[in-house]
Amino acid sequence: MRLKRKHIALLIVALLVVDQVVKVFIKTHMTLGESIHVFGSWFQIYFIENEGAAFGMSLGGEYGKLTLSLFRIVAVGAIGWFIDHLWRRQAPVGVIVGMALIMAGAMGNIIDSAVYGLVFSESTFSSVATAFPEGGGYAGFLHGKVVDMLHFPLFTIEEMPSWLGWLSGADGDFTFFAPVFNIADSYISIAVIYFILFQWKYFK
Repeated sequence: MRLKRKHIALLIVALLVVDQVVKVFIKTHMTLGESIHVFGSWFQIYFIENEGAAFGMSLGGEYGKLTLSLFRIVAVGAIGWFIDHLWRRQAPVGVIVGMALIMAGAMGNIIDSAVYGLVFSESTFSSVATAFPEGGGYAGFLHGKVVDMLHFPLFTIEEMPSWLGWLSGADGDFTFFAPVFNIADSYISIAVIYFILFQWKYFK
């Protein structure tokens, strides 16, 4: 079986739509820091924003944010070229789909950085954001914040030993899995895990 170029493009667009619909809904319906418990305490919809790196991490300052955004744009161009290269070489469908997941993930977070600051008002702990506010959005082009919402704090170990203090948070407790991330991040993680488990021979 060989995917057509239009099918690859449609897959990427569909993945992007899912990512953006969820992010826009969260941003316009939840206040910053608000959480919804889906399955007990170990699966939460927890709204936070970050400066653009994956799993809630960030690069400091205006230049850090701009550098990360520009790097993502260059990376998306390179991934697009690589997908076409794989298609021409008739790579396995799984490899092409995996790269499409990575491209959609990178593009999803680029859209947040590039557009959200222009389109939305700033999210706060007391009010939800609005689209196209009077006076403009909260940030300039490529300086918007990335919306995160998926949180899986599976378990917490209270009062970690002092020699493991580097694993604990400010309160001295260790939470697994602490990062908050989004669907775009999930696309990339799923693809990387798939490549490691099932396609390492191809890349070797």
